[in-house]
Amino acid sequence: MTNKKAENWSGRFAFILASVGAAVGLGNIWKFPYTLGNSGGSAFVLIYVLAILLVATPIMLSEMIIGRHTRRSAPTAMRNLAVESGSSGYWQIVGWMGLLALMLVLSFYSVIAGWTAAYLMKSVSGGLSGLTPEEVGRDFGAFLHDPTWMIVWHLLFTAVTVFIVSRGIKLGLERLVTVLMPALFLMLVALVIYSGVTGDFSRAVDFLFSADLSKVTPLVVLAAVGQAFFSVNVGVGAVLTYSAYLPDDVSLFRSAIAVSIGDTLVALLAGLAIFPIVFAYDLNPSAGPGLIFVTMSTAFAAMPGGAFVATVFFAMLLFAALTSSISMLETMTARAYEVRGMSRPKAAGVIGGVAFLLGLVTVLSFSRWENVFLLDGFAVFAGKTPFDLIDYLVSNILLPLGGMLYALFAGWWVSRETLVAQLGIGDGAVFTLWLVLTRIFAPIAIAFVFVSNLA
Repeated sequence: MTNKKAENWSGRFAFILASVGAAVGLGNIWKFPYTLGNSGGSAFVLIYVLAILLVATPIMLSEMIIGRHTRRSAPTAMRNLAVESGSSGYWQIVGWMGLLALMLVLSFYSVIAGWTAAYLMKSVSGGLSGLTPEEVGRDFGAFLHDPTWMIVWHLLFTAVTVFIVSRGIKLGLERLVTVLMPALFLMLVALVIYSGVTGDFSRAVDFLFSADLSKVTPLVVLAAVGQAFFSVNVGVGAVLTYSAYLPDDVSLFRSAIAVSIGDTLVALLAGLAIFPIVFAYDLNPSAGPGLIFVTMSTAFAAMPGGAFVATVFFAMLLFAALTSSISMLETMTARAYEVRGMSRPKAAGVIGGVAFLLGLVTVLSFSRWENVFLLDGFAVFAGKTPFDLIDYLVSNILLPLGGMLYALFAGWWVSRETLVAQLGIGDGAVFTLWLVLTRIFAPIAIAFVFVSNLA
């Protein structure tokens, strides 16, 4: 980066908080519970945890090694290390793929985060209190069909993200995550306690942790591996970029384990916070994306003190969304001020502006373009709105392909000396296990997800 001394984390704890914050987002608290509900509960959790350990963590370490060794943005890091290793500079394409994926994700992520901000305001004002299930559903539908308000919330969330990233590593990102991540964790624990007291906690625990191996099907395995891979934010160069700011005396191996544990813990706690309420109010645990905004809001509207609980819940969700969005924008901003010589505020502002404009596609896909199916002539794209097509490109192509290529590059092309030096765990059995997982197991697992998603 242009100023390595200024752009550094203060230490391992700040890096871990930032990395967990980048990983813990809407995917953990919004997507994980409804994916779990749709995929058999406990069987999904078992495969998910194994996939975090055997697939996601080795790929995360691959990005960390590349990032700290080169201390550059993702495209430059891949090109420089490839040339250093005697390979082709075209490996930088992997970094560019990640930046494209991040731009697309940030464009629709900030729209959905805007929903969270809007529902936080509804909760604070008591707007959800006393509504019937039908009224909650109609209220959410009306919100999605009001592009003006969706654009307002989308703009506000994007502006906050740009402001934080423009402040830099220590004044912006680090200062934010050292406040938000502990606050998020405390709110999540408080919600778990509340759910344990007022909800059907025993049924939720049974649903999450009483592994029923008869429910382990190829579809459950596919869903769990895919969720684990996307959950820890690998394959797009975000971990690589954060690692470029990491001091040399910090253990990458221990940091990766800490990030994986933190990310998994938040996902499981989210399940323990949500499902006791779902079961107590006899709601559908497999309600899909509406689980948070419709199903949970229905429960909040019916429960005593629901406005306060809803406020805490949506504040937690908003914090998680913000820590993830700043990691996406930071990864792209790092490239802009490294290569183009732009100031950090200007780079963050320009890139954030592009993401905002692209996000209008998502906004309109829920209202005026909800019946626009650009590629309806192809069976795999039938019924997909413009937003659905963007999500498909990112989730089913760019992310798994990027993760697989990062693992293959680190495992097969980076020198053993560089790997050993960066990991700091010696050249023994643990290193050999990581190498096998990175070279063979993780790429095969991701290829399985990749091919299955394209089918």
